[in-house]
Formats: sequence, structure tokens, C-alpha cells
Amino acid sequence: MGRADARRAPAREARGAAKSGGIRGLFTWKKLLGAFFGLCLLVMGAFGALYVYVDVPAANAMAERQSNVYQYSDGTLMARSNNGVNRQIVDLAQVPKQVQHTFVAAENKTFYKDQGVDLKGITRGLFNTLSGKGKQGGSTITQQYVKNYYLTQDPTVSRKLKELVISLKVDQGKSKDYILAGYINTAYYGRGANGIQAAAQAYYGVDAEELNVAQGAYLASLLQAPSQYDWAVAGDTGKRLVKERWAYTLDNMVEMKWLDASERAGLKFPVPQKPKPPKGMEGQTGYLVEAANKELDKQGISAADREAGGWTFTLNIDRKRQQQLEESVDKELESQLDREGNKVDATVQAGATSVDPKTGRIVAMYGGEDYVKHYTNNATRQDYQPASTFKPLVLASALENEAKTQDGAQIGLNTIYDGTSRRPVVGGDTPDDPFKPQNEDDRSYGRIPVQQAMNNSVNSVFAQMIVDVTPTAVKKTALALGVPDKNFPERPAVSLGTMNASTADMAGVYATLDNHGKRVTPHILKSAEHRDRTVTPRQPKKEQAISRASADTVTSALTGVVDAGSGRAADSPAYQAAGKTGTSEENKSAWFAGYTPELTTVVALFGEGTGGRQVSLTGTANSGRANGGGFPARIWADYTLGALGGGSDARFDLEDVERGEVPPPPSPSSTPSEEPTPSEKPSPSTSPSRTPSESPSESVPPPPPPSTTPPTPSTTPDLPPDPDGEDGPGNDDGLPLP
Repeated sequence: MGRADARRAPAREARGAAKSGGIRGLFTWKKLLGAFFGLCLLVMGAFGALYVYVDVPAANAMAERQSNVYQYSDGTLMARSNNGVNRQIVDLAQVPKQVQHTFVAAENKTFYKDQGVDLKGITRGLFNTLSGKGKQGGSTITQQYVKNYYLTQDPTVSRKLKELVISLKVDQGKSKDYILAGYINTAYYGRGANGIQAAAQAYYGVDAEELNVAQGAYLASLLQAPSQYDWAVAGDTGKRLVKERWAYTLDNMVEMKWLDASERAGLKFPVPQKPKPPKGMEGQTGYLVEAANKELDKQGISAADREAGGWTFTLNIDRKRQQQLEESVDKELESQLDREGNKVDATVQAGATSVDPKTGRIVAMYGGEDYVKHYTNNATRQDYQPASTFKPLVLASALENEAKTQDGAQIGLNTIYDGTSRRPVVGGDTPDDPFKPQNEDDRSYGRIPVQQAMNNSVNSVFAQMIVDVTPTAVKKTALALGVPDKNFPERPAVSLGTMNASTADMAGVYATLDNHGKRVTPHILKSAEHRDRTVTPRQPKKEQAISRASADTVTSALTGVVDAGSGRAADSPAYQAAGKTGTSEENKSAWFAGYTPELTTVVALFGEGTGGRQVSLTGTANSGRANGGGFPARIWADYTLGALGGGSDARFDLEDVERGEVPPPPSPSSTPSEEPTPSEKPSPSTSPSRTPSESPSESVPPPPPPSTTPPTPSTTPDLPPDPDGEDGPGNDDGLPLP
């Protein structure tokens, strides 16, 4: 070594010593290994302490969830709803062995060998999640059972640690069959089905013991994403993914020697049946429960709240009146229909809502033929026009706004209008192309008082009246009375009821008239009680929608419709009634809205073809043209008589009925054929515009000889009513809407 090297050697030795005593000294293999084992011991100690500390808890509330109870107003049972806990526990022995294996193949192939947890699976899932391959879990069937039965679904670290500990303890204390049975009985499969028995019924209409391996593989595949993989509602992506998982499950079974490859090759994807309402919702019960649930949502008791179970919902439905309504529909309508052999009868749907006019309580409701056959609630649907049941609201608005005719006469029951069919309205927004509604059978009435126009539902009169009041003012009155602001055009044709409304909506409107103008909002929920709390439903405000004088005047007019007009089928000496008929465009719906001092009820028929398409009711039960004075009025009358216990002595307490001003009689130069006096009923037009669907259902009595004496302001002309009802063809006018 030269002197230069000798001089550099001490420096190298100093640097080496510095390195060995610095960073390299800190990270020697011995120290790293010691730190690793120390950390392992620390984790093991912590886990051991956690193992000792955490006990297997009692079942969670979700696992022991209760059904909800719906009951009539008198407390008698109406229905028990499964509320997302449609569960029936079955022994594992009742499930075919191959079906058992589908769940293991889909979720946890090492199930029969692991100790309740799969550290490799957990590590793999964590690695894939962190490496960006998507969020993946490594839970075993035991862990999923523990999560479902003992814990919650909260994705927290503390819950996951508890899950690991409890899974180990459950695996040590319970058999694999016990754990597998618990898992398939507590898992949620969608369609409100908890457990394999409910799932088998919901998707394939069979018991669990009747499932085959292909069906079992689909149910096992569902557990990954029940809502996304439900074939009935899945999109193209969802269907593709569930078929891939179904194939993956069966391929794993072949790998595990649980299924022969040849059998696997012959299996086809088992498309499940369409969803059906749960048992117990048959008949009218399902409609009532559905209506109650919609109201519960508005009251702040959500579907999630209801799924927790333990609720008792008491409805305002009067058990005896509900039974009477069902019997009346059966007697007056269903018994006369041939749903199997008659194409028209097969399309007929009935709906009805009956309300206490003082409180708004819905005491009876008819939603349709059967909830398990027709899911749409005909009582609450808002896709049909209420037709001429809207005309009383035109009169109510005229009274409320103190409107006058084009001649300056105050509008009231005795005010004279021109009832000529196709008469152009005067004073409208489109003078160059005025609205010209056609009356029923193109019949002209000439000069006619409002009362008689209401009795016979004369389209031309109310088209002129809405122009006199203005459509905007009429809409304001209608909304105040309870008509929904849905498809509500502000134009003269709306006088014929061309907006959309339900029987429940119109029951509220007519109940408000019955209640002297004080707003009545129909509601079905009486109370909601839980084991932990009681919710008192918020009561609708009872504001004065229109004045008592206006409401009572309309009621007076509507008593004439029942006594001597299109609603005569609802008349009875056993009670006093007011009401209005209505038939919508092309006879697609027929209505009767009526009330007594104690009960308000609206009945409607709807023509519903395939796919929900609206079709004509003409020919229902081979009765010719459908109209509100037919089946709806007869159902109303039969129900009302029974609901009132055979009748009632109650009478309408009417005040300040507005008779209106009567213009002077026409000049002698007027010809009777053009402008008959109010007591005259002209004969039908010699050439009415009538299609086969517009022909009357019964003959028209001959008109009486004309009278030269005009009515006095205090009387209402007593004319033979139109036996058919009221409304003309088309949009109640036979013409396209302007």
C-alpha cells in the first residue's frame, strides 16, 4: 500500500463506520424481522383481546322484523303486510342438495373447509380494491350470515372487525349446515322476498323444495345485486350480468364435482315469472293498502319506516260500507258482464270513492276487479276525463264571481241561455273560429234556464257560461274546490271536463259542495301506531273554498239533476240526493258524482284496452251507449241506500240560493222553432250527427206541446229529461277541441 492509500484508508474506515452506525444500522435484517414479528404479536394480541371482548350478540331487529297490520276503522283486521319481510323459514333438508350447492358455488367455494373467515379472500379483495380493479369483498357465507342476522349493513371498520370475530365463534359453535340454512333464510332476494322460500314463490311460483338447479343458480346469482338482476326490471346490462353470474355459478359447481358437465351443458337460463302482489292482497284489499301507503309517504312515514315493521295502520274505511260498495258493483255491473266472452266487457274497469263530507274520511273505495288481476287503482287513477261532472264547477265559479251573461243578466238557476246545438260561443278569445259544441244527439233546446241546462247537461249552455265567467276564473275556482292541476287547459272546451281527475279527486270536490263550500280533502289514514311511537296524521286544512251561497246554489241545481234529469237512476224516496252525470270523449269513461247530506260518492267506469289504451265503453253488457246515468248511477244508488242503512231523513240545509236574473221573453218576431220558451223541449234534430257508438241507449219521449207562458223567477221549469244522460259524442261536443 502506498503512502497515498495509507492516507485514504482512515477516511474510508470512518465513512464505513458512519454508514454502519447510521441508516444501515437502523434497517438491518435482524431489526426488520424483529419489528415484523413484533407487529404480528401486537396484532395477534389485539385480536385476541378483541376475541375475548366481543360476544356473539342476540339477533338484530332486521332479522326479527315484524309484519305491519292494516285494519278497518273499527279495529278489525284488513291485512298483514310483509313490508320487505316476506319470510318463511325452511329447514335446509327441504332445499334440494344441488340448490344448496348453487349458493356455495356462487358465494364461497371454500365454505365447507374454511373456519368462518377466508384470510386469502379478504386479502385478495383488499388488494383488488386498492389496485383499482373495483371494489371487491372477501366475505364468506358465514360472514354474510353474521352480518344479516347479528349485525347491520354499515360499512365501518368496527363492524367488520366484529364480523370477523363473531364469524369465527359462530363457525366453532355451529355446523356448516346450520350456517348455510341461516344464510339462505335471511338473505334478501329482491321483490320483497327475504329467504329462499319467499324468493322461490316470488320468482318461480314454487316452494323451495321444488326448485331445480338452474332456478337455484339464478336465485344465488341475485344476491350480488337483487334490484339490478331482477329479470323483470333489469336493463340490457343487468340481464347480461346476471346471465354471466348464473353461468359462473354452474361452472363452479362442475369444478366442485357437484354437477355433471353433461347436465350443465343442457341447462337453459330459467327466466323468472313477472312480479305478483303478495298473497293477502287479493280483491279490494290491495287497493286499500296501496292507497294507505301513498298517504303514509305524504305523512312522513316512508317505505323504509314501514319496512322496519311493527306498525298498526288504522284506515278510515268502514268495513260495512266497504262491503256494501263491493256488493253494489258486483250486483249492478260485474254480474252483467261477460269478461271472458265479450271483448267490450273485458275492457270495463270500475272505480269509486266514498267520503264523509264533514270530515273527508274515505269510508269506502273500489279500486277494480281484483288487485292481483288489475294492479292500477281505478279509484285514484288520474288518466281519464271527468267529463260533465265538471259543469257544476262552471256554475259555481259563475256564482262566486257574480258573473253575467253577454246580455248583462246575473247568472243563477233561472238565467236563460241559448241551448242551440253547435251554437258559436259569444265573446271568446277566437271570434273568427269560436267554440261550437254539439249537444247530446245534436239536440237543440233554444232558450233554456240554467237549471234545465244542468238537468239535461246541455253543452252549448256551459260552453257559453265558461266564456262569460272566463276559463281562468273557472280554473281558479276548480282548483280551490280540489280539482288537480293536471292537463287543465284554460279554454272553453274545459267546460266539458277535458282535464284529468280521479274519483277520489272528484269526491273531494263534491264533498266540498256538500259541506257548504268548506274544503274537504279525502284521506284514508286514521292513525299510525308503532310499538315505539304513535304518529297522528296531519289533518288537511278546512278552508272556505267558495261561499256557502255559491255551494248551496249548486247543490240546489244538482238535486234537480237527480229528481228530473240525467241522474234519475240515483233518485230514491229513501234519501235526498244531488248529483251529476258525465260521459267523456267517445264514451271512454262514464261518471256519476253524487251526494246526500251524510255521504258523498263518485262512481266511474273506464274503458281500458291492452297496454292501458283508452277504449270506448259503448256496448258494455250489450246495453248500447254508455253514460253516467246508467251503470255508475245505478251502482251509486244501490250503494248509497245500503250505506245509509236503508235510507235517511236528512235534508240539505240550503241558504241563499241564487236564482239569477231572467231576461225578458223573446220578441214576437222570434219563431218558436228557433227559440222555444223555457218550458218547451224541441224535438231532436232531423239529421243528427251520430255514429253507431253515439246512439242513445233508450228511446227519447216525445216533446210536450210548446207553452207560451215563461217561467217565473222563483220556479224551475219541469221538463221531461233526456233519458240518456247528458253528454254529446266526441269531447262531449262531437267536435275536435279548438
